[in-house]
Amino acid sequence: MSIDKIIAEGVAAAVKSLYGVEADASQIVPQATRKEFEGNLTVVVFPWVKAARKSPEAVGEEIGRWLVDNVPAVDRFNVVKGFLNIVIEPTFWNSVLTHIAGTENFGITAASPQSPLVMVEYSSPNTNKPLHLGHVRNNLLGFSLAEILKACGNRVVKTNIVNDRGIHICKSMLAWQKWGEGITPETAGKKGDHLIGDFYVLFDKHYKAEVKAIAERDNISEEEAAKLSPLMAEAREMLRRWEQKDPEVRQLWETMNKWVYAGFDDTYRRMGVDFDKIYYESDTYLEGKEKVLEGLEKGIMFRKEDGSVWADLSDAGLDQKLLLRSDGTSVYMTQDIGTAKLRFQDYPIDKMIYVVGNEQNYHFQVLSLLLDRLGFKWGKDLVHFSYGMVELPEGKMKSREGTVVDADDLMEEMVAGAREVSRELGKLDGLTDEEINEISEIVGLGALKYFLLKVDPRKNMLFNPKESIDFNGNTGPFIQYTYARIRSVLRKAAEQGVAITDFSAVTPNEKEVALIQTLADFPATVQEAGRDYSPAVIANYVYELVKQYNQFYHDYSILREEDAAVRSLRLTLCDVTARVIKTGMSLLGIRVPERM
Repeated sequence: MSIDKIIAEGVAAAVKSLYGVEADASQIVPQATRKEFEGNLTVVVFPWVKAARKSPEAVGEEIGRWLVDNVPAVDRFNVVKGFLNIVIEPTFWNSVLTHIAGTENFGITAASPQSPLVMVEYSSPNTNKPLHLGHVRNNLLGFSLAEILKACGNRVVKTNIVNDRGIHICKSMLAWQKWGEGITPETAGKKGDHLIGDFYVLFDKHYKAEVKAIAERDNISEEEAAKLSPLMAEAREMLRRWEQKDPEVRQLWETMNKWVYAGFDDTYRRMGVDFDKIYYESDTYLEGKEKVLEGLEKGIMFRKEDGSVWADLSDAGLDQKLLLRSDGTSVYMTQDIGTAKLRFQDYPIDKMIYVVGNEQNYHFQVLSLLLDRLGFKWGKDLVHFSYGMVELPEGKMKSREGTVVDADDLMEEMVAGAREVSRELGKLDGLTDEEINEISEIVGLGALKYFLLKVDPRKNMLFNPKESIDFNGNTGPFIQYTYARIRSVLRKAAEQGVAITDFSAVTPNEKEVALIQTLADFPATVQEAGRDYSPAVIANYVYELVKQYNQFYHDYSILREEDAAVRSLRLTLCDVTARVIKTGMSLLGIRVPERM
């Protein structure tokens, strides 16, 4: 049993014994005592003041005395106003450490067939361009959130919806037809998603030049000239032919999409993210249209004079929402409804989480209402995991202008940077080329992932690649290097034949107690990250754990400690700390190196 649970149950028993009040131990949450006060854990006693008819200080004193007399783990206490600060009996921490060391997958709650089924949607790329920095944050947040929810005991399905239809796709296709000269990823020596992205940029370049020329020729504004663009008219005609399933257009579409998917797969693989199920908007938009027409028949939607179909959400404080245009074509909302329908057919979803940027907040407000009215049981409670945008020191990115930070280029840059910094610091000395490449990959991508995940996901953030690859401070490499250092200590202990002996009688010092207490907090931290949908909670927990370990490592001998029991306690601390670091980082999708 965790120390938090022991104290919570002890306080519940004290309250019943002293005041005859039935307290739910699961609702009593001890917190770490503030550093300026003596104690390990603090319990707020205000909830029982009324029943006791005494001051908060008096209630704290009575509960504290009861705990000292009846709970062996409690050594002493002090009361500050309504806060009961509890000091745990020092040797009790040894049993806590032994418990952690003996618990397989400490901090992780296994799912059962009855566990809630949570679906997490992330990535959602367009097939007209490669993944960029914004997609990187999306994918890392979505994958990490899915792993954390699994660790909280949920069954999880990771899903992706690919935007593979629409005018933007036709722009790339038309540009390839006009200026591609039959080029393929193989003949270009380029990933398929990069090749198609080049044609998307090329279309925009020709389109802007055309609009400018028309505006100058006819002496009109560029806004007016855009309506006269033959190139854009061709793209719209291609979209119309696609919707009518023209064989030639469909064949080109399938070929170019295959190129893109192969490129995406390579990027996902290197990024370390995956999906259990991928949906395609070319399949879902018709399903959405059917569901909207069904809603129209039931009176949930209404049709305007021009034939367009709308939902009136004014009773919920929102406006009217277009779902089908007058020509019968669907909008993004319709596609999301269709995707929801297919997902609900495929899985008995209990909760649906959409990992999408905060610029879509209103969209998901509307989607939630529509899905609920259309009969999806999880519609009203869908979660929009709304995250902030990520920018570079140079500013915002624009896909059409080719100024985005490409995900593949970024990962390559991070790995190269990690190799250079690691070599300068002498952390690659004595390693083979294969080991250097492996460590550079682990550290470079770990730096990228940790930097993007340590920030509260709701906030906009500035990503600085150079700042992320630092072996000091709140960075991935700092944590990874500490892990490698611990593994080095454990390897040396094994090589020297150092055995772990009984350390139950050892009185751990203050820093050892602090480290054990932090380790014991890991399961609660995982649950908090799951409740708050925040990988940052895990990232910052691991950072604090690593800082504490480094202070302990700096101040005390481990292998040179002569007292076998004390040495055993410290080696166990090393082992458990390494395991928790590895587990915590894995929840962020980050690997840790065994040696550096």
